[in-house]
Amino acid sequence: MPLLALPFPVIDPIALQIGPLGIRWYALAYVAGILIGWWHMRRLVGIDRLWGGLPRPTALELDDFVLWATLGIVLGGRIGYVLFYNPAHYFAHPEEIPMVWGGGMAFHGGFLGVVVAMALFTRKKSFSLLTLFDLAGAAAPIGLFFGRLANFVNGELWGRAADVPWAMIFPHGGPSPRHPSQLYEAALEGVVLFAVIGHLVFRTDLMKKPGVIAGLFAAGYGLARFTVEYFREPDAQLGYLFGFITMGQILSLPMIAAGLALALWAWKRAAARPSTETP
Repeated sequence: MPLLALPFPVIDPIALQIGPLGIRWYALAYVAGILIGWWHMRRLVGIDRLWGGLPRPTALELDDFVLWATLGIVLGGRIGYVLFYNPAHYFAHPEEIPMVWGGGMAFHGGFLGVVVAMALFTRKKSFSLLTLFDLAGAAAPIGLFFGRLANFVNGELWGRAADVPWAMIFPHGGPSPRHPSQLYEAALEGVVLFAVIGHLVFRTDLMKKPGVIAGLFAAGYGLARFTVEYFREPDAQLGYLFGFITMGQILSLPMIAAGLALALWAWKRAAARPSTETP
């Protein structure tokens, strides 16, 4: 082992074994992200000053939305991974597609899945789809944080070879010390993005401008992911596309562009709309 490499803190991916049933940290991370995100969204809709009279979901409507969001995350994340990252393998072995417990979820697919779920859920609702987008954007970094920690526990999605003092040798990553890129992603996509979005939610009037927070979240995630990809080992079956860029970076670029476009459009739309502030 190289002298500067930190030992990987090997943690059993099975958090709890009950007879033949094994409960994985990976699954618990998704549960924690969804439940804490749901709690945060309920908290936000209960703070009147954030909304200025703008229609928003009730706490009970958010309770109903949890199931829709869960289905969107799981189905979209898995389908996205199959189509974006390893289509040849899964088309050859379609029986493995439902095996989400073995890992293999794509955030970009989960993002699209939740967007579809929100569009279906808000039909015939009194609040706008953009308002629900904003709430989801404020809560999503929580799930990203727990998901990246689960990647680290699983010893998967490790970083590129590195000589930094905190480099680690991952159980399945070969003999070279590597960036713990899962922790970089947990920090940027989770902690930093949550702090930035939280500041904008609580210290500005952006929740009264539907779509701005959602757009800034999408752009912020895309920028964080694009940056961390420089430290993350590309998927073995894909490598570098065009010799210099990863699939994660390619998928992040339209998120950045679309997010900024949505935020700008929503800002201008709100500026042209009469105020809904209650006198």
